[in-house]
Amino acid sequence: MKDFETPRLSRRSVLKGAAATVTAAGASTLGAPMIWAQNIKDVTLRQFGTGVSNLNEVADKVKEDLGFTLEMTALDSDAVTQRAATQPDSFDIADIEYWICKKVWPTGNLQAMDTSKIKNYDKIVGIFRDGKLTPDSTIAQGTAPHSVGFVDGPDGKAFVDNESGWMTLIPTIYNADTLGIRPDLIGRPIESWTELLNPEFAGKASILDISSIGIMDAAMVCEAMGEVQYGDKGNMTKEEIDKTMAIFTEAKKSGQFRAFWKTFDESVNLMASGEVVIQSMWSPAITAVKSRGIPCVYQPLKEGYRSWGGGIGLSKSLSGLELDAAYEYINWYLDGWVGGFLMRQGYYSAVPETSKNFMSENEWGYWFEGKEATDVITSPFGDPLAQAGETRDGGSFHDRMGAVACWNAVMDENQYMVRKWNEFIAA
Repeated sequence: MKDFETPRLSRRSVLKGAAATVTAAGASTLGAPMIWAQNIKDVTLRQFGTGVSNLNEVADKVKEDLGFTLEMTALDSDAVTQRAATQPDSFDIADIEYWICKKVWPTGNLQAMDTSKIKNYDKIVGIFRDGKLTPDSTIAQGTAPHSVGFVDGPDGKAFVDNESGWMTLIPTIYNADTLGIRPDLIGRPIESWTELLNPEFAGKASILDISSIGIMDAAMVCEAMGEVQYGDKGNMTKEEIDKTMAIFTEAKKSGQFRAFWKTFDESVNLMASGEVVIQSMWSPAITAVKSRGIPCVYQPLKEGYRSWGGGIGLSKSLSGLELDAAYEYINWYLDGWVGGFLMRQGYYSAVPETSKNFMSENEWGYWFEGKEATDVITSPFGDPLAQAGETRDGGSFHDRMGAVACWNAVMDENQYMVRKWNEFIAA
């Protein structure tokens, strides 16, 4: 990350001083907008997160639409967690997943956000508010986003199970994840998570090496095999962890896995080269492989999906004009342009209806409604992904998000799980 700290501190103090002057003036209702207009171009907000949403195109659009600078740093999930938990002065905005929030919130490095300042709050899907896609939905296992999404006030330390008006993260994107496959190299239907450990794919399978996510994929496999019956896949006992890792360690020693990956770029290269034909994958990786003209399917499986949700968290030290700018950014994010952009990678927006305004009828029908494409479907960068007549892997939004079996999670036995996972990788 570039070192902007020294000049930025002096600029921050100047901006805060300007904001304070307006506050002191008190009666000047015209002063605040004038200060905003004069100084917003000088604001720089430092954001970090994973590469799936920390994209230059978003930063460029922020500069164009809002006038300030958004500096983005893309890291893998483990590095994101470490920075949010241990380097509070290195960022203004944390673009993180909800399972990461469970680790980071207790550090006090993030501030609760006032939902009354979020203009599209009432349009945010129920998954992030009460945990339910529809009123009749069953909440899946694991760290469901709503369970770590609210605290009881601006200084709240503990999560609460109601819409308190104070959010830990403002939700942005999410998805239903599954296994990616190369149908041209497999040549037969794939219907179950068990296929990841099928000896037929020895030396051509892969799983991601991010313990908190990889363990969930492993659990989906072991449960589908009938080898382990979990009380809660997202909060395993030590015995359940031991059984899961024993099964995967045995598979590793027998040569099942070609490699392990941490970033979607690595997974793209493994799949595009044909070195791997079945593996844990993320949506932009599928998009990237297909954009090269290589067959790749995000395979729906009968046991359901492993899901995740991401959101924007704000540094505890953010205040004054820069905090105002951060809220502007959040509201802009939920206005639809970013949602439309990222939905073309296969993600979903926390406020789908605003994203629809930035997508064609063909794109909305394909990505959200599960309809046949009426024309070519392209990635955010213009690469063709599907032709007229094709449908999205897994179908509609409600088909996919309605079949979530578990969420990425942080377990009570997290430290033990990480140690056992590392032993598996090293075996």
